Amino acid sequence: MTATSSVGSSRRYDTQIHRRVTRTVMVGDVPIGSEHPVVVQSMINEDTLDIEAAVAGIRRLADAGCEIVRVTTPSMAHAKAMKEIRAALRSQGCAVPLVADVHHNGIRIALEVANHVDKVRINPGLFVFDKPDPSRQEFTQAEFDAIGARIRDDFAPLVEVLKAQNKALRIGVNHGSLAERMLFTYGDTPRGMVESAMEFVRLCDALDFHNIVISMKASRAPVMLAAYRLMADTMDAEGFRYPLHLGVTEAGDGDYGRIKSTAGIATLLAEGLGDTIRVSLTEAPEKEIPVCFSILQALGLRKTMVEYVACPSCGRTLFNLEEVLHQVRSATSHLTGLDIAVMGCIVNGPGEMADADYGYVGKTPGVISLYRGRDEIRKVPESEGVEALIQLIKDDGRWVEPA
Repeated sequence: MTATSSVGSSRRYDTQIHRRVTRTVMVGDVPIGSEHPVVVQSMINEDTLDIEAAVAGIRRLADAGCEIVRVTTPSMAHAKAMKEIRAALRSQGCAVPLVADVHHNGIRIALEVANHVDKVRINPGLFVFDKPDPSRQEFTQAEFDAIGARIRDDFAPLVEVLKAQNKALRIGVNHGSLAERMLFTYGDTPRGMVESAMEFVRLCDALDFHNIVISMKASRAPVMLAAYRLMADTMDAEGFRYPLHLGVTEAGDGDYGRIKSTAGIATLLAEGLGDTIRVSLTEAPEKEIPVCFSILQALGLRKTMVEYVACPSCGRTLFNLEEVLHQVRSATSHLTGLDIAVMGCIVNGPGEMADADYGYVGKTPGVISLYRGRDEIRKVPESEGVEALIQLIKDDGRWVEPA
């Protein structure tokens, strides 16, 4: 084999994403794993004790396309409220799976709420929590092991409850809340995050429980990327094929929050890592969902909307490209599964949009060419272009009326 053919055969240059092979974990009726579409998640920000508000928040997320919803349960009262929330949702015909978020010394809370949700999320750094000792200089192995024994004793009952009810567990490590003993032993590092998660993974394995999803969130994308990569390699080396939930925590809001989340999530998805995602924005939770679907669509992992291909415009452009793209998008954005190209001129248009289902291309001043794939179908006045595009889609039986 020549050097050129060897380079060309590398999977790194493949145009398809090859996902890391995982087992399937069911969360309610939603499967998570490499054999299934990447799942979109979010979390309500209403107080769980406010049953009506919590139900409304969950409904808004579900209506926006969220496939799993997480709810915080910081106390026993919050855990018991989940029973009422679940009943209210089911009475309204909303079957979206629910995840309870449990933190500081939360075993009693977790045991209660496990009866009312489809998955429990625990934070290894807080599950057995001792206030840090500011005068501590080191952790001896005996001290490290003693805390490990406490974790095992507290954790085992939760595992048995989840196993008996065939429910799921998320082992959710946060870079900002590593346990003191992990910080002393491994430092504030991706390795510390991985070891924190692996302690719980190995406990689950010893108890023959495998309905596990792992997350390794950090507020800085480079830390998050390193932690997930190391976690995947560590699990694979030990024979653990558990799915990964991806997210950049505390990403912020606006364009930067979206860009920061995409930088972390999309990078890992492109490497084949990740089976469920959340974009964490300091905005209304339902605003996270379109970002998630856009990331998945851009990578070819989900097709939930129209894919628009449009040139950036140049001196050859024969019409107001930004305005026309807006018109085309407004007329067709309710469709799914289509690629539509809007190109400013004939010079590069047909070549650049070769993979699109339909094309709207400037032919000459005031005249538009409409394409089906690579084939030019007809020429129409620019004033009739959008309507003619819609008619072409209708002629092909691919049009649906807006809801």
